[in-house]
Amino acid sequence: MRMRDAKTWATELATVTATAAILGFLVYPTFWVFVASLKTPETMFSARNWDWTISNYTRLMDAGFGHNIFNSLFLCTTAVVLSTVISVNAAYAFSRLRFRGRDTLFGAILLGQTFPWIILVTPVFILFARMGLLNSWVSMIFVYIAVSVPFSIYLLVGYLRSVPRSLDEAAIMDGASYVQVVWRVIFPIMFPGIVATATYAFLLCWSEYLFSVAILTREEMKTMPLALYIYFGENVTDWGNVMAGAALTTLPTLLMFLPLQRYMVAGLAAGSVKQ
Repeated sequence: MRMRDAKTWATELATVTATAAILGFLVYPTFWVFVASLKTPETMFSARNWDWTISNYTRLMDAGFGHNIFNSLFLCTTAVVLSTVISVNAAYAFSRLRFRGRDTLFGAILLGQTFPWIILVTPVFILFARMGLLNSWVSMIFVYIAVSVPFSIYLLVGYLRSVPRSLDEAAIMDGASYVQVVWRVIFPIMFPGIVATATYAFLLCWSEYLFSVAILTREEMKTMPLALYIYFGENVTDWGNVMAGAALTTLPTLLMFLPLQRYMVAGLAAGSVKQ
């Protein structure tokens, strides 16, 4: 009995130690970026002499980085709201309704996830150029929706498997339409799953670079990843602005992820349940 207890204790200790090591490995780079953004460029990589300053942030904001933050927030928020509405309705149709070609259409949507984004940049650029949609918010929102909807639909379809069909049937028997069933009955129950998919879509759009660099060429329309890239020179890198920009880019995702973490875990866990 004592030997078994000793083995259990050793296993738990090893698990805690490994978890702490992995957590430290993952958290340290983010912590270092925030600390480095408050150092002078001369002492940023020094292990002994540290000079603290906020000039990196002031210079970055004076250069118009605040406008780039607004561009990213506007594009990502708009795209996430629209993609969530599309994904919720599509997921309900694929999981609850029976219609011809359902499985084929669902497979075609998931097929879009298998293509690397880089091979889609050129045809998308040519398409938008012919339509006169370069340097347009509409084109970027369309791209963000297109890249985030397939996985969102897949995740929500899995989540809906944990929602009893009897709720739909009861609401329909009471005279509710399919739209009312989705948004008045199913939506509140699906909220954790919707939070998980919306967070995924936001993070995906927030860090997107390839389509932005091809479609957005006007300075006043550039998003944060594009604005941050200009500080990487061919021969010299402005590390002060790079670290401050990286910190400002990371901060919104942390502020959003931490309060929504419990909803994300619940949504992803429920989405893996099959009935």
